[in-house]
Amino acid sequence: MANGVAMAVEVHLPKTRLLVVTAGDGYIMCGALDVRLLDERLASRQIVAGRAVGVRTIDELLSAPLESVTQAAAARGITAGMTGREAIERLLAAERQG
Repeated sequence: MANGVAMAVEVHLPKTRLLVVTAGDGYIMCGALDVRLLDERLASRQIVAGRAVGVRTIDELLSAPLESVTQAAAARGITAGMTGREAIERLLAAERQG
């Protein structure tokens, strides 16, 4: 990523894998992320996160359009339809601005 550091984590589990890329105070994740749970049950935490579905690698997660985002992510300008890479770049830019 340009102008910042993002961390990617890939966890291999039986019959599936979890994919996460985090930067600043937010993250994007594969389809295992439950955006509704974050917005409803954990609303007080204001979690900045986005979800992409149908991805099997970190590269695909970064290239895929986000299918859904939390309300806190939307408030930061991260929207469904933008790529995972665009979302991570916004998180990095926000971190640089402090």
